[in-house]
Amino acid sequence: MSELVDFMFDNRKLRLALAIACLAIGAANAHAGDVSKGEKVFKKCMACHTVADKANKVGPYLTGLVNRPVASAEGYAYSDAMKEFASQQPAWDEAVLDKYLENPKAMVPKTKMAFAGLKKADERADLIAFLLTKQ
Repeated sequence: MSELVDFMFDNRKLRLALAIACLAIGAANAHAGDVSKGEKVFKKCMACHTVADKANKVGPYLTGLVNRPVASAEGYAYSDAMKEFASQQPAWDEAVLDKYLENPKAMVPKTKMAFAGLKKADERADLIAFLLTKQ
């Protein structure tokens, strides 16, 4: 009888662990961005940035941006404010990009960036998902 109780208890633990894992995977996917929607969001950036190649426009190219060192687009003349930010923030990881894209001027004041930001979290996630495809 005790073997049956032990088996049932272990089985419950296994089912609980599987349920928790499924919830965690679902939560992670709920925050994952949509690449095709991100491509549409990127249209707001196209006047100043490109992801087609490593050519600077009014702003630096964003090709390979995710996890790239801050202020490192070759040939772009960054503002002193962005260079200072780069000395404190080593790279554009997804979390830093999300915060920056929400309100660029709040995060790095006195830069050349005139864009007001993306207030909707899903738009930022979609844009970041799109940028990840442009590495």
